[in-house]
Amino acid sequence: MTNMEQDRWSRVKGRLRTSVGEDVYTSWFARMDLEGVQDESVHLSVPTRFLKSWIQAHYADRVLTCWQAEMPEVHRIDLTVRTAMRSAAPVKEPTAPADQRRIEQANGRPAPELRATATAPVSASHDALGGSPLDPRLTFASFVIGRSNTLAHAAARQVAEGRRGDAVMFNPLYIHAGVGLGKTHLLQAVTWAGNSGNERKVLYLTAEKFMYGFVAALKTQTALAFKEALRGIDVLVIDDLQFLQGKSTQAEFCHTLNALIDAGRQVVIAADRPPSDLESLDDRVRSRLAGGLVVEMGSLGEELRLGILKSRVAAARAHHASFDVPEPVLDYLARTITHNGRDLEGAINRLLAHSKLNAQPVTLEMAEREVRDLIRPQEPKRIKIEDIQRVVARQYNVSRSDLLSSRRTANVVRPRQVAMYLAKTLTLRSLPEIGRRFGGRDHTTVLHAVRKIEALVARDIALSDEVESLKRQLQE
Repeated sequence: MTNMEQDRWSRVKGRLRTSVGEDVYTSWFARMDLEGVQDESVHLSVPTRFLKSWIQAHYADRVLTCWQAEMPEVHRIDLTVRTAMRSAAPVKEPTAPADQRRIEQANGRPAPELRATATAPVSASHDALGGSPLDPRLTFASFVIGRSNTLAHAAARQVAEGRRGDAVMFNPLYIHAGVGLGKTHLLQAVTWAGNSGNERKVLYLTAEKFMYGFVAALKTQTALAFKEALRGIDVLVIDDLQFLQGKSTQAEFCHTLNALIDAGRQVVIAADRPPSDLESLDDRVRSRLAGGLVVEMGSLGEELRLGILKSRVAAARAHHASFDVPEPVLDYLARTITHNGRDLEGAINRLLAHSKLNAQPVTLEMAEREVRDLIRPQEPKRIKIEDIQRVVARQYNVSRSDLLSSRRTANVVRPRQVAMYLAKTLTLRSLPEIGRRFGGRDHTTVLHAVRKIEALVARDIALSDEVESLKRQLQE
């Protein structure tokens, strides 16, 4: 590159910095290099594929305009990704954001010179935009389908196979289930499948990673660029939403969710409970989440557990050809390990390790000995407030809307109080949450209902029998 080209490039960067602002320039353009000018084309390079695709999608015309102000004959910008060897060399402008330098110097540490590498994040404050780590094993091909996850799998495939510009059917798609039932597997499968065609940008983030990215952007005063980047994602996938904490972080998530959905972008979310049970989230967020497709992945049936075991044995055999688990052992594991899919995978790993390290075949006796701590007592059924309202309404021949209404007739008040009593005794929900789920009532109303039914049950045998019958129906 000649001195003249270098001077022009410096002036172009100055125009670009003025045009987009310091925060945006630092986030997206600080590590862009001029490779050369040839005929009517300018050749530029950046260190990452994501940076290239983002600039091409959002700032290509802006960059071209700045060049044409210096060289009117330029009609094309060619943007490439630098190779690892090329990127490892110091870039021309290895400057950190000015605010970041001041913070570092105030802490008594020198501001380090940044070096661009092929895997570097967009900037220190936008590390979250690189996404959370993905497990290459968690694809649709390795997902075992059963009665409890058929709908969730079908909805996830529909999302993954969509193309940019298609009408969005399920938005947001909200999947909830207990631990180890396949939520993360489905979300990562959506990400792998969505990114394989390179047509759409699919970003997978855990709630923790989202929080980290937002807080880091606030600290480095690049929150505007962070928000703009998130809103440019075609499919945003958020895992473990129940861990989203902090008022400002939740507000930003709500704004991002609204902006993406309103722009026709897809959002996929997973959590361990339905939106209505995420008590830490703002009502507006819960309402928006519930407005999409909410799908529950149920517990694993024995047939599905057996299918998962066979799938894991086949995957292990790909690396250990002699590994074999007899059918009686698989049947035993599927029958006795009922908690979640991770326990099933752990059981296969134990059998593989024992077989390889001790050079012994897998037998039923060995399996019984190796996995005995994975055999847990059957957990009681998790009862939902909606189930209580439905069963009580059916028992007393009223509607669920009657229970939630402000009606105070005798035929509604008693069933409502029974339902509140059961919600307090059969679930872990707090009094304020129960009140909110019964038409927005105050927690003192719930407390009064609970005490009233407790007193009546102690002396009214007929009501006591009714309550016990309702409990059995809910626990079956």
